[in-house]
Amino acid sequence: MKKLIRLSVATLALSASAWAPAQTLLNASYDVAREFYKDYNAAFIANYKKTTGKDVKIDQSHGGSSAQARAVNDGLDADVVTMNTTTDVNFLASTGIVAKDWAKRFPNNAAPTTSTMLFLTRNGNPKGIKDWDDLVKPGIQVIVVNPKTGGNGRMAYLAAWAYVRKKGGTDAQAAEFVGKLYKNVPVLAKGGRDATTIFLQRNIGDVLVTFESEVISVDREFGTGKVDAIHPSVSIIAENPVAVVERTVAKKGTGELAKAYLDYLYSDEAQEIAAKHALRPRSAAILKKYATTFKPLTLVPVSEFFGSLDEAQKVHFNDGGQFDKLYTVK
Repeated sequence: MKKLIRLSVATLALSASAWAPAQTLLNASYDVAREFYKDYNAAFIANYKKTTGKDVKIDQSHGGSSAQARAVNDGLDADVVTMNTTTDVNFLASTGIVAKDWAKRFPNNAAPTTSTMLFLTRNGNPKGIKDWDDLVKPGIQVIVVNPKTGGNGRMAYLAAWAYVRKKGGTDAQAAEFVGKLYKNVPVLAKGGRDATTIFLQRNIGDVLVTFESEVISVDREFGTGKVDAIHPSVSIIAENPVAVVERTVAKKGTGELAKAYLDYLYSDEAQEIAAKHALRPRSAAILKKYATTFKPLTLVPVSEFFGSLDEAQKVHFNDGGQFDKLYTVK
């Protein structure tokens, strides 16, 4: 009888585990990564099932990266954050929501991919836009993201500033140049996807300054031939950092899954998916394989002229900083 009872209990336990709901993980990410994570999540779910035998469900939340960071800080139960600037992850580290040493938890400063800023013009490039100088010409309307709400906007601002400095200009000359550029901005977008919508659906502006990876999203969503991708002579290196949200995984018991999710971003399969979405892979071999996607241009690290993104945040983007001095809300 005891054997029968033990067998029944074991059978019930097995049945319960078989019917246990799949763990769910929420990734809070930035606007322009939407299509990449759609494909990456499918690959991760298949690999996780193959290697562990467990089912998992991945949910996504997208928006301007800074807005996403604030949402997580205010209680959004994301298990991981995958941002486009380190300042947004450092903000969460400063409030204890992600680990203080988050950048050491994964390779390459916890940034499995990078990107850069380029220009999207309307088909045929009717205004003949080739470089940053063209964006400050009278009558040119430039669509960019608000640097207060999205890393896309901060990187566009820093890239324009770095262009002047790289040509031998001073900070004062860079400030004057960037001020002229923002005078040509009819409306500031909230995030990368909002900027694309303003440019292509509302048909405002002559040029959209955005991440290199947005080109493929535009082609998929709006059809090829709507825009021309213009690589300026100089642009910025934008690292795409990732981190586990310690507050959430402690509550949900998803720490192991969250780490596996971010670890897999460095796999060859994930790096290939990134390259197909015009995110620059860390894998040198895969980067070389997609040389036609990633055009040669002078890429400036943030450290060259700004010290770090945190320092740039304080000088340029905090309330009362350089951006507030040169941009007047329309």
